Amino acid sequence: MNFLQITSSMIVLAGLFGAINYLFLRLPSSIGIMVVALIASLGIIGADLVWPALGMADEVRAVVTGIDFSDALLEGMLGLMLFAGALHVKLGDLRAQWLPVFLMATIGIALSTTVVGVGFSWLTGMPLLVALVFGALISPTDPVAVLGVLRETDLPQSMETKIAGESLFNDGVGYVVFLVLVGLAFPSTREHAGGHNEVADAAILFAQEAGGGAVLGIVLGWLTFQLMKRIDDYSLEVLLTLGLAFGGYELAVALHVSAPIMAVCAGLLIGDVGTREGMSDETRRYVDGFWKLVDEILNAVLFLMIGFEVFAVAFDTSALVTGALSIALVLVARLVAVAVPILMLQPFRTFDPGVIPVMTWGGLKGGISVALALSLPDGEWKPLILTCTYVVVVFSIIVQGLTVARVAESTARQRDLL
Repeated sequence: MNFLQITSSMIVLAGLFGAINYLFLRLPSSIGIMVVALIASLGIIGADLVWPALGMADEVRAVVTGIDFSDALLEGMLGLMLFAGALHVKLGDLRAQWLPVFLMATIGIALSTTVVGVGFSWLTGMPLLVALVFGALISPTDPVAVLGVLRETDLPQSMETKIAGESLFNDGVGYVVFLVLVGLAFPSTREHAGGHNEVADAAILFAQEAGGGAVLGIVLGWLTFQLMKRIDDYSLEVLLTLGLAFGGYELAVALHVSAPIMAVCAGLLIGDVGTREGMSDETRRYVDGFWKLVDEILNAVLFLMIGFEVFAVAFDTSALVTGALSIALVLVARLVAVAVPILMLQPFRTFDPGVIPVMTWGGLKGGISVALALSLPDGEWKPLILTCTYVVVVFSIIVQGLTVARVAESTARQRDLL
């Protein structure tokens, strides 16, 4: 299948599965599409086990594995989705919560990566560096899944900003940490080998990726804003924002700086300063509506792809048991990543009651973790890492995604009683 046929099939199936969910399951849109895709995938696998002559599972597996999920997400969809998510987070709200967001996106990621890595190494006998790579790819919360769930919940503005801001930034930071650890664990993957001090090289790479991505996003966002101020044509201004998201992401990749962080910084600037000072009311409505629609469509396609990625995962009893234990390990790591920064700040500022349980349970994992696992070099441990990643992601999206609203409502009732 060529690119156009694959894209057409994804859009058709996303619409069809979305309709099935709307008519029968009534789950939140993206989660429902993933559930229907997962049921369809497992149904095909089951039918193939009962009637091997059908050969359906092998045909579908060939199509699914023929789609480079990692490249499709990390080099295509991710920039648009991060830009769209950041566009609707206001800088004023984020500024008020910048310290907890910063600590959870930095110290939190480091703690979670360490807890998962050490625990996973002990659990599986995997070399610690390789286990830390798993910790890095499973630690970031997925902004696509998190922001989708936030639309369904009624949280205090401060808590919503913490969750949204952290999910946007820890995704970029987690991706950089993943690249650094992959370079250490798999030396053959390094693009620029030859350095003798691995720790220094890793620190330089982190600073270059994270800092460079932030600077590039701010510069490109500011230039686009200055151009939009001089234009009053909503269709052209929508096109400029699309060019910023697409072109900026590809430029970041070419410059070897963090493209996710670039997309977030550019989106924050355009979504706040740009909409307030550089757009007419008409343009603001069109830009907002366009990016909401892009976000919804890409969410639907992404969650559809996650449901079908079950064909790319090698399941056996041992791997499934390890995956189930990994769920508990990742939740403990998420609790540590949330609780430590909040407890550090608690003597100096107040937090909403229930912030730790809500942010722990609301830290959903998603397609980014699956894409990073698929991007690992082939080796002894990759199948186990991929299986555990997929199990954690499916649990996170379905179980946590469908129940986080109840956790939020429970904490809201407790807050009202105080």
